[in-house]
Amino acid sequence: MNADDIALPARQMESIKLDNLLINFTTEFQRIWDSRGSGSKPGSFWRPTPAPDLLPGYFPLGDVVAPGFENINQNSIVAVVCEGDPQLQDASKGKALSRPDDFEQVWRDSGSGARSDLTIWRPIPPHGYVALGVVCSNGRDKPLLNTVRCVRSDLAIASSISHMIWSDEGSAAKEKFSAWAIQPPTAAAGEIYFSSGNFIATPSYKRPATNVVAYSLRMQIPLRADPPLVPPALSGYELPQSEETAKSTQIARLPWFTILDPGLSPLEQLRTSAFYRLERVDQYVRIGHGHNKSTVGQNFKWTTSRAQSVETLEAFSDITSIKIRTDWPFNVTNLQTLSWLLSSSVRFSARLSKDFTHTEPSSTSWSAPAAMEVITIVPKHKFAVVYQIQSDYRLLREDGTQVATDISYTDTDSLYLTEYPSENDCEVIDTSLPLADSSAPIDTVP
Repeated sequence: MNADDIALPARQMESIKLDNLLINFTTEFQRIWDSRGSGSKPGSFWRPTPAPDLLPGYFPLGDVVAPGFENINQNSIVAVVCEGDPQLQDASKGKALSRPDDFEQVWRDSGSGARSDLTIWRPIPPHGYVALGVVCSNGRDKPLLNTVRCVRSDLAIASSISHMIWSDEGSAAKEKFSAWAIQPPTAAAGEIYFSSGNFIATPSYKRPATNVVAYSLRMQIPLRADPPLVPPALSGYELPQSEETAKSTQIARLPWFTILDPGLSPLEQLRTSAFYRLERVDQYVRIGHGHNKSTVGQNFKWTTSRAQSVETLEAFSDITSIKIRTDWPFNVTNLQTLSWLLSSSVRFSARLSKDFTHTEPSSTSWSAPAAMEVITIVPKHKFAVVYQIQSDYRLLREDGTQVATDISYTDTDSLYLTEYPSENDCEVIDTSLPLADSSAPIDTVP
């Protein structure tokens, strides 16, 4: 779909909140300079200009460079920031944003042959703040201090240098220049680190030294959870009429730029589904039951299948980019995902919390054997049912439509046995196949 054919949203996306920092995104830019006439490869520099009616009080973190001369309006997406409500954070931390104290010159295109002059400036942040980008001026004068904002250092994360975006190689400029993308580090569990879409500037064609300071933004993955499940109970010597048990839902909200949506372009995602819901629905699933009518305790054994599979996980990741067991994007081999990542101006690393993904203390349970045997000792004159928790995950857009198919996980650490009459607890033993033959009564799940 052509970006020009997409109607503007009736409302701006909800801002990402981190303490008193508000983060949003703009697709509107002002052209500052391009390399026409210089002899270099085509390149253009732009300033994010968040619309005052949609994003009042928002500022860019730096300017943007793009290969080519094409208009990037409504085609590129970068982060912009705003000071949030100071009452929502510890006042001792100070404001989330600050103007730079000054600018230092990085490069000027003297002698380039371009049709107009360009000077690149690095913001000098106040103490306790960091700069996430650089600023361009169409001339030799320093930019106004109000042009960009610096971010409080605890709201950003130190990052590395990614690929070169553009250089002036081939021009007649007296000094060399190249612009580089910013790569966030690997995210901690429950967090997302993401670049703002700005760049690092260096007066050289070589990759900047490792001591060059680069920063990305950070956020916590919002998580909402229902109260924990209440285990099922028996009221007699028969199975409950319905196999349905109570459900408990947890929802992780993921911003659009972390999701590969086969049905929407990134611009459509921003405008129609700025946040996705990764829902996890937990429910007790019956493994087996047994009635011990004898006068001594008896062993009962059942075989049950596990819901998770590596193949299902990989298929889900190929469609959505989301990794359940690790951070993402990680070890990307899917060509569609690679193309999406390379074309995005917002680079990121994300990782779901270990509790949400059943990866505490490790992720190996997602690739454990497909079948399991469960043995329990049922006391005399008792009726017993064994359950385990199954978690079903699904990814939903803001309008409730689903992306990709469900994935499921059965938690072997959640085995629960209920008995009638419920005077004593029963002992439950589980083990992976194969098991030695047992002469005890056996009841197999249908």
